[in-house]
Amino acid sequence: MDQVTVTIAEHLFHLETALDDSARYRGLSDRKEIEADGGMLFVYPRPQTLRFVMRRCLVPIDLIYIDPAGRVIKTHRMEVEPYNRKEDDLIRYSSQWPALCAIELRGGTIDWLGIRTGDTIRLPIPLLRSAAR
Repeated sequence: MDQVTVTIAEHLFHLETALDDSARYRGLSDRKEIEADGGMLFVYPRPQTLRFVMRRCLVPIDLIYIDPAGRVIKTHRMEVEPYNRKEDDLIRYSSQWPALCAIELRGGTIDWLGIRTGDTIRLPIPLLRSAAR
């Protein structure tokens, strides 16, 4: 599964999937652009507290953490950091609660869509969970 189409706030998004440690680590690093209807869906085999960073990211990214029921539990607006900043010096963006998935979208999309904590995003959770490693 390389891509999944997801409806968020009545808008279709075509999200690349990150289902294993390598893809999740790489994320959207080195991308010069994120399409308005694009982004990435990170899926984990089990719920856990997650902490994302802006490792080698060239554009602002909006981050949405999602619990196993598909509820938004935390959002962040992540700003670009110096390209070669040391890993330990990168800002950590925490889910604060156990999350099963995270979605990264083009910066400004959370505000444009009006996404809030408690909103639901319908994802094919069983299918995604079975594919995650």
